[in-house]
Amino acid sequence: MSINEKFLKEFVKVTQQASIATLPKIGKKNKNEVDKLATDAMRKILNNIEMKGRVVIGEGEIDEAPMLYIGEILGKNIGQEFDIAVDPLEGTNFAANNSPGALSVIAVSHKDNLLHAPETYMSKIAYAAKIEKGVIDLDYNFSKNIKNLADFKNKKIEDMTICILNRPRHKEIIEEAEKLKIKTKLISDGDVSGALLVTDEKYKVDLFLGIGGGPEGVLAACALDAFDCGFQGRFIFDDETSIKRANEMGIFDLKKKYELKDIVKGDSIFCATGITNGELVKGVSMAGNYFDTDTFVTHKSKNIKKNIKEKVQKIT
Repeated sequence: MSINEKFLKEFVKVTQQASIATLPKIGKKNKNEVDKLATDAMRKILNNIEMKGRVVIGEGEIDEAPMLYIGEILGKNIGQEFDIAVDPLEGTNFAANNSPGALSVIAVSHKDNLLHAPETYMSKIAYAAKIEKGVIDLDYNFSKNIKNLADFKNKKIEDMTICILNRPRHKEIIEEAEKLKIKTKLISDGDVSGALLVTDEKYKVDLFLGIGGGPEGVLAACALDAFDCGFQGRFIFDDETSIKRANEMGIFDLKKKYELKDIVKGDSIFCATGITNGELVKGVSMAGNYFDTDTFVTHKSKNIKKNIKEKVQKIT
């Protein structure tokens, strides 16, 4: 069953308004304040939509996050039922320091069609469409994956580019890439936007990989699925608390390798509006009585994959 196209405009409005709300605190060095502005605005707009929405990926548990917590019910409680994944402000440090790459993100699918991802790390790998099955696999080591991909694309290995979070945990991969003379795009935050760089050759990223947030993996998967890209992920459970939480969410195979079909089933909508300038979208800015917004949008069943640039007013 496809999601009615009218909802695309509604969910674009959600991330637009969340982005607009952050403007007073962008560059003010307080990531919690700017995140709260985005979260409050997102929640307000979501509650005005004629739907029965349920947050499956949010800002944490109910006792940790008073807004947009996992399990929160949103909307006017009429109409279609949706699972909703949100990151009101991906890249809180980017927004707090007015650095490139901050986004407001939402992904939506019908009820029970989105993986309920626990708040834990995930090993991930993402790559472009039309790569044959077996070329890339999360179980291969980095060298095998990059060499296989270079062979498949008929490219010299030194012409390949990877994108990876600049973290100590990725030291070995980064060093191996240097030995192979592979171009490395290091990002300090924002692994949703990092994963989406494989969707178009214009971004010049052949492979996204590494360990990042599990919820961010689900968000990225919705957009990657619309582009028919490849994605695999595996959660990392390293303490009893995270294992218990996973079991409560219905996850018992702790070593399961998730493919796109395991993460998002059926139709989905993905929206990411720029807060500060980035490669995917431009940041929000004032334009007289309006705001210039740029939103990266996918709607799988309608084959919509585009940027929506609009002048919009702030909803008060």
